[in-house]
Amino acid sequence: MSSVEIIRFAVRALLANRLRSLLTMLGIIIGIAAVILLTSLGNGAAQYIQGQISGLGANSITVFARSPGETAGSTAGSAARPLTSQDAAALGDPQGAPDVTYVAPVVQTTTTAAAGRNSENATVIGSTAAYFPGSNSVVEVGRAYDQADVDQAKPVAVIGRTVADDVFGVGSVPTGRTILLNGAPFQVIGILKYKGQGGGLSNPDSNVLAPITTVQSTFTGFGNLDQMLIGSQSTDTQAAAQSEVESILDRRHGITNPNDRDYQVISSAQIAQVLNSTLGALSALLAGIAAISLVVGGIGITNIMLVSVTERTREIGIRKALGATPGAILGQFLVEATILSALAGVIGVGIGIAGTLIPLPGGFRAVVVPAAVVAAVVVSIAIGVFFGGYPARRAARLRPIEALRRE
Repeated sequence: MSSVEIIRFAVRALLANRLRSLLTMLGIIIGIAAVILLTSLGNGAAQYIQGQISGLGANSITVFARSPGETAGSTAGSAARPLTSQDAAALGDPQGAPDVTYVAPVVQTTTTAAAGRNSENATVIGSTAAYFPGSNSVVEVGRAYDQADVDQAKPVAVIGRTVADDVFGVGSVPTGRTILLNGAPFQVIGILKYKGQGGGLSNPDSNVLAPITTVQSTFTGFGNLDQMLIGSQSTDTQAAAQSEVESILDRRHGITNPNDRDYQVISSAQIAQVLNSTLGALSALLAGIAAISLVVGGIGITNIMLVSVTERTREIGIRKALGATPGAILGQFLVEATILSALAGVIGVGIGIAGTLIPLPGGFRAVVVPAAVVAAVVVSIAIGVFFGGYPARRAARLRPIEALRRE
């Protein structure tokens, strides 16, 4: 029997039991769709988080102040010292920290931004001009404030796109206009490029950036810093720069035990390392879930093909009596199982890709992984061959006399 005849017999048998064939395919369809959706969600999550990290700057190091009683160890306690402008100046000294390129001291507070009858809650961040490249904050319209604005404590501000839309109107270009921050007038000199990273005050689009001296004199006072944003020469020197930062702050704060530090240092490299570890575990979990779905679908193919062999025992006996070889019988049932799984794989891929088009909240979206699509189709065909093998061999081993005796 030729290959064409084997395929024709297999297709005819599948079409004769359309509903059963469809139900058999259902497990594979669900499994393949799960593979596409889960891998796409995992890939989308990775890109979303990487976008969040890129907002910190590729070579950035952030130093956070700890409150009294929140030190890393247990002995510093209430002796915790805050971060100060003097600390920032020491870190910016090229003699003590040659691998540090810039230091941007940061103070921040929450205010009400208003213009006319419109108002919106906003986070006011006061820093130096180095904050813009350090935080990957891009001015799309107008200009960023410069060192002269900081030195003169000018009441100027660069606002996020959300603040501009909510306070001045959607799509507005309010450069040159006045915005009131808790009633204090600031001139808008620039608008930040939209980042679209979720809502709330943690969203950079809801930030208002102003010279640190202006924010201190208007809102926070000339006291402690909330954090410092520090840049290294390159990713290769980031570890050296972090070591220099810790050494200087330990000396200035009288820290002898690293566990008692009254500050916390986090680099973009550390965040990326944690991200890769987390995403690796997430990918393994998603792969495990998808594998379970595919195994269940494969078992379904085995079950239905065994039922098919039992129902068609007399047909197999007649065909063997007429000269069909065991190889032809084996090939027919393998082809049936492979057609079922391959067709189910294609349908599952289509459903999975369609599912990734569903919009998700917070700017998050699923991103299809082409390799996963190809792998899903290949695996679906392999499932048909593997799980259809036992029923096919059982059919091929049936003896004609015994098969013809079956009712």
